Amino acid sequence: MAYDLEEQEQLDAFKTWWKANGSKVISAVIAVAVAFIAYEGWNIYQRQQTAKASELYAALTKLEASDTKNIQAQAAQLIDGYASTPYAGRAALLAAKTNYLAKDVKTAKSQLQWASENGTEDAVRALGLLQLAGLQLEEKAYDEALKTLAEEHAAGFDGLFADLRGDVLVAQGNKEEAKKAYQQALNELDPQNRYHRFTLQKLEALGS
Repeated sequence: MAYDLEEQEQLDAFKTWWKANGSKVISAVIAVAVAFIAYEGWNIYQRQQTAKASELYAALTKLEASDTKNIQAQAAQLIDGYASTPYAGRAALLAAKTNYLAKDVKTAKSQLQWASENGTEDAVRALGLLQLAGLQLEEKAYDEALKTLAEEHAAGFDGLFADLRGDVLVAQGNKEEAKKAYQQALNELDPQNRYHRFTLQKLEALGS
């Protein structure tokens, strides 16, 4: 194919540019391709992990609540091997409940702490904090409970956090601050929610 003079000059200019920059272009293309392959590979891996974790969690939920040993073992498998999936945090909450019922409060607290720090779902992290604060209240570790309740959490749980903070303040004998906490809880909770009614009863019990 014949080129006119202008086309030939453009071709020569391109050849000169390619000689100077071609290797860089090829390297950049390869880097993008490798990154894309790695990204797709990671997505496939994550989907596989999530699918497997889902199966393990489904099996975990079918265990009897009294089967502490197996619940612990399967929950540990999810937490250790599938921490990046939502099911690990859910398993930690379930295992914590099982350990609490088995009177192993120390382990239950540890699992709730893990869920609150590592759960991939806002609800799981918030429930981990709420339940941990509840155990700290039972142990009369009031300052620790208040510190836990001050942790960042999903806004949808503000009412429950405020309500439990009120319980802790009542236990401390701080009646006025407890009233404020309960009032905040009432402002956040849905009036149709049963917790709203319970909170109102607690506030009324404190008097004016």
